Amino acid sequence: MRLFERKDIEKVIRLDTELVGKMEEAFTSLVEKEMTMPPIMRVDVPDHNGEVDIKSAYIKGEDSFAVKLSSGFFNNPAIGLPSANGLMILINSRTGEPLAVLADEGRLTDLRTAAAGAVAAKYGSRDNSRIAGILGTGSQARLQLQALMLVRPIEQVFVYGRNDEKAFNFKQEMEQKTGLHVTVCDSVEQVVGKSDLVVTTTPSKEPLIYGDWVRAGLHITAMGSDAEHKQELDATAMGKADVIVCDVKDQSARLGELRSSPEQQERAIELGEVTSGKHSFRQSDEEITICDLTGTGVQDTAIARHVYHRLLAWEGVKDERREV
Repeated sequence: MRLFERKDIEKVIRLDTELVGKMEEAFTSLVEKEMTMPPIMRVDVPDHNGEVDIKSAYIKGEDSFAVKLSSGFFNNPAIGLPSANGLMILINSRTGEPLAVLADEGRLTDLRTAAAGAVAAKYGSRDNSRIAGILGTGSQARLQLQALMLVRPIEQVFVYGRNDEKAFNFKQEMEQKTGLHVTVCDSVEQVVGKSDLVVTTTPSKEPLIYGDWVRAGLHITAMGSDAEHKQELDATAMGKADVIVCDVKDQSARLGELRSSPEQQERAIELGEVTSGKHSFRQSDEEITICDLTGTGVQDTAIARHVYHRLLAWEGVKDERREV
């Protein structure tokens, strides 16, 4: 069994169009291939505002699959630590032997989540979407903006965060990194009102976006709700959408935005049905579209297999250089 640390993993993978393509393939496999993907196992640690999720998926015919442990401890920034952490174990599908531990400290989860956001925006937002709205100011908020830039001609950004200092730091860092102008807004309503597409990246327990604020042509990707106590979209916002897409319908109904809008569950479609061409997402510039992402084990298997083969190839290059 091999051990790869974050510093090695970051040498071979980054947020790019290839990774977005891998996530598209992962979502398509959910509807086109036979697989085993158990429900998410979650351990809540309320004393420290924390949670640990375990996700996995085996795709029939693949020679390996991942089991991922991911933690989110949301008091950590106050003590100088990131909120997210975790690791993945890649397992041989034929023998059950562990092939590798990817001690990525949550980096692969961050990257596959951002790439999924790009897939949602690619199919759900208007082609000419140029103004991005970001709710949240953490690492995923930063990655989501960079992911949007891979699929849409983003020119301007509006952001809202509960902490003014963190919002200002987001503005400075992302302006330097992307070259875009970032405006810090005083409210969520301002972000929603000014943006062509909005991405929510918070662990909020109360709705952030309401139907009265949503106008024709808007796309929303909601990815913060992945537990029964979380919610970012009010039921009125869900009801105003012309099309609702989620990664896995049963999972969204249990942990995501569909949980608080049971009346919308029947008409929701899965993202894999869109990427596979079985269903369309946006059909006109006037439609209001919502995509709810709760995170799936098939994404973790896809990125774990991708990075593992990249790491083996990278080691081969290193060995060749030593011989020379």
